[in-house]
Amino acid sequence: MRPLRLDLAGFTVFREETTVDFTDADFFALVGPTGSGKSSILDAICFALYGVVPRWGSSRGIASALAPSATEARVRLVFESAGSRYVATRVIRRDSRGAVKTGNAGLQLMPPGFDVTRLDTGMSPDDLGEVLAGTPAEMEQAVLDAVGLPYEQFTTCVLLPQGRFADFLHAKPATRQQILVNLLGLHVYERVRERATARAGAAEAAVAAVDQLLGGLADADEAAVAAAARQVDAMRALATAVDAALPRLTQAQQAVASAADQVTALDDEVGLLAGVAAPAAAARLADQAAAARVAATDADRAVADAEEREEKVRAELAAIGDPADRRLLLQTHAERDRVAAEAAELAPALAAAQAEQVASQAALRSARSAAEAADHELDRARQTYQEAQSADLAAALRHELVAGADCPVCAQPVSTVPPVPAGSRVAEAKSAGQAARAAADQARQAVTEAEQSLRAVERAVDRARVRAEQLTARLAQLDARLSDSPGADALRTDLSTVDRLQRALDDAGGQVRRAREAARQAQRAAVTGEQRLQAGWREFDAGRDAVARLAPPAADRSDLAAAWTLLTDWAHQLLAERRTARAEADARLASARSAASGVAADIDALFVAAELAPPAGADPAGYRQAAALAVQRAQTDHERITERFAQAGELRGRRADQERQAQLARTLAGHLRANNFERWLLVEALDLLVDGASRILRELSSGQYELVHDAGEFFVVDHHDAGLRRGVRTLSGGETFQASLALALSLSEQLAGMSASAASLESIVLDEGFGSLDAATLDTVAATLEGLAARGDRMVGLVTHVPALAERVPVRFEVSKDARTARVRRSGL
Repeated sequence: MRPLRLDLAGFTVFREETTVDFTDADFFALVGPTGSGKSSILDAICFALYGVVPRWGSSRGIASALAPSATEARVRLVFESAGSRYVATRVIRRDSRGAVKTGNAGLQLMPPGFDVTRLDTGMSPDDLGEVLAGTPAEMEQAVLDAVGLPYEQFTTCVLLPQGRFADFLHAKPATRQQILVNLLGLHVYERVRERATARAGAAEAAVAAVDQLLGGLADADEAAVAAAARQVDAMRALATAVDAALPRLTQAQQAVASAADQVTALDDEVGLLAGVAAPAAAARLADQAAAARVAATDADRAVADAEEREEKVRAELAAIGDPADRRLLLQTHAERDRVAAEAAELAPALAAAQAEQVASQAALRSARSAAEAADHELDRARQTYQEAQSADLAAALRHELVAGADCPVCAQPVSTVPPVPAGSRVAEAKSAGQAARAAADQARQAVTEAEQSLRAVERAVDRARVRAEQLTARLAQLDARLSDSPGADALRTDLSTVDRLQRALDDAGGQVRRAREAARQAQRAAVTGEQRLQAGWREFDAGRDAVARLAPPAADRSDLAAAWTLLTDWAHQLLAERRTARAEADARLASARSAASGVAADIDALFVAAELAPPAGADPAGYRQAAALAVQRAQTDHERITERFAQAGELRGRRADQERQAQLARTLAGHLRANNFERWLLVEALDLLVDGASRILRELSSGQYELVHDAGEFFVVDHHDAGLRRGVRTLSGGETFQASLALALSLSEQLAGMSASAASLESIVLDEGFGSLDAATLDTVAATLEGLAARGDRMVGLVTHVPALAERVPVRFEVSKDARTARVRRSGL
């Protein structure tokens, strides 16, 4: 792992955004006062990768990553490992309750040739490449795959923080061995052993499977193949023998078929001849048809007679004329008699009404005269009453006077009311007036009644006069209409004659209809008789056609009965001849069947001899097909057993090959088991590591010390004390620093060439107090580090505040801090 760029913000003392560019820094030093933040840069590198820092103790100490009063810390590390570039990012945040948690963590594989300076252009995370991990849980395995070292080994071999410098030196042999396994990629041999074991198991399983298949092919041996070949030869011989016998069977079966055809043909002719018989009614059909034709002719003649009678009656009716006109004239005569009678009855009534009108007029005049006299008397009574009132006005007013009140006439007070004088005529005049009014009202009532009676009489007279005028006009019209009438009696005589003729016409029409119906029935009977006769001839033709191929005699078409007699006589004679011929054909058929059965029995014997069931039916095609099928089955069985024999041979070869593979894989797994090969490689690697560290330690200690190992434990040989071997835990602080530095430098120098895995030590960063070294040792350390960096394949980094050492480092990152934040400035080359 080689860091290329580190971006910080809000991390420990780096409150503000800070970038450390390691791109060209093969040999650099982080310098600055104590507490300025030099170690925090190494902490950020470790935190970006593993989410934990050695100085914090555990992941629970991530709160230490936050700068004071900061709520968020971001760290982004771009690094290179095994030729690929990665970017690791971690973000932690403090929530509202003060708890600090990881807010984001990710690892991305950057595109080849990615320029890290592009990170200053504000690129989004999506532009940084393929995402390998997106959560803290995914980061652990992804970083292990990329760097090749877990956290503990990374802080032992690559990033050596303060207080951890001597961890590899003091580590237990097992721990040290695991570190070397990771560094050298020796776990590949464990995987080889596992693969060899798996391959051995697969090969052994394949052997077992082949054995199971071979068990199913136990019958596929050479004897079975030979037996199958013999069976093929036997079936071919059977087929040959069957083919040789089949022509005889075919000839015998053809003879059977020919004899059977003759029997069938004779049976057919016998059946046809036996079916020739004349119908029972054939002799009567001609007589019936002739009688029906005569009846049809008679019926047609009766129709003509009835139609002639009907036409004669129609002519007589036509001569009389339309009876409707006579009926209308007769109705007109009746109407005139009725109108004349009504007019005769109306004349006396009109005269009486006119007389009553005259009397009513006289009564009205009398009532009007009486009414005028009553009115005159009423006027006179009114005048008398007025005069009486005027004469006795004072007496009349006395009724209104009250003693002590004012007089209504003179408006003077009345002291005493005088009495009414005797002999007043007002009451008498009033009574006379009332009587005169009653008489006048009665007279006016009499006038009203006389007027009403007169109007009623006048209306009756008007109606009688109007009706008399209407009747007179109607009589005139009817007389005009009857001017040419022969008279009512003559009209009645004509209508009686019409009725008589109409009845005669109806009777004649009925006779016509009955005659026509009888004619239709006779015609249908004639057609039916003719159809029956034709059907009889068709039946005869059908019977003759049925035996036409036997050459029946010709028939006389004029006599159906004679034709049938001739045909039946011929059929009976020929039937006797055919029955004799059939008996002879039966004998020939029996002989042919016997011969065919013998040939079939011979062929069946061939199948039985070949240990096969003969096919049913004794059919040549069936025999041939059965023989061919037997040959085909024998050949199929032979091919199958031959194929299974070859398959068994192939499986035996495959089994031998799988056995060899299983044995080879088991041998390889046995050699790699118990880490024998790995242990040998580790010993060799440890020898190289200790040889290199011993050389560096001799230079650092001016030849006093060298490093050795025994059974995985490290020892220091002190040449100033007669080569005394001392355990590394007995060394002083300065001696421990020298031994640890030598071991760390040897790890970086020696094992890089031996490692074939991703865990190559491409960088080493030392964070330890170089100030404890004397000037000579410090010079040796500096020269050693310069030589390591000069090789160009390692990045070497130091954290120091020793000016003499820092001045010899070509690239320096000067770390400073003020009250706000820490800053980093690059100086040197």
